[in-house]
Amino acid sequence: MKNRILPRGTQPDQIASAVSVLVRDLDFSKSWKITVEEFKPKRTTSQNAYLFGVAYPAFLEGGGEALRGWSVNELHEFMLMQHFGEESLELGGRSYSRPVKRSSKLSRQEFSDYLEFLSAYAGNLGITIPEPSYDTDRTDP
Repeated sequence: MKNRILPRGTQPDQIASAVSVLVRDLDFSKSWKITVEEFKPKRTTSQNAYLFGVAYPAFLEGGGEALRGWSVNELHEFMLMQHFGEESLELGGRSYSRPVKRSSKLSRQEFSDYLEFLSAYAGNLGITIPEPSYDTDRTDP
């Protein structure tokens, strides 16, 4: 089954018509699961490239000796936990922490808010992160 995104303001009868078109050609000798959910545009590839290619490397470089040996992925996990909180898990008598929320699930606005948090956090440590040079309202292909 194909996904279909209906814009905000689509009338219920138009939604019903769109769903009817999508299910019309299904093989009814099979079972189907049909789900309707709110559409939230995810972060753009430009936002993601900025985070991992510019912001985190600048953070690590600006952190000097205190961040020597940290990887981008370690910093990413740490910052997600700082922003969204963390949960502790235990397995085999060992415990570890992980972020409550992942950046891959964020909307464009939530991702922009996270980037602002990262910049402010870095600023409090005396680290400057370059401003993004992409358009956050643009839709990536």
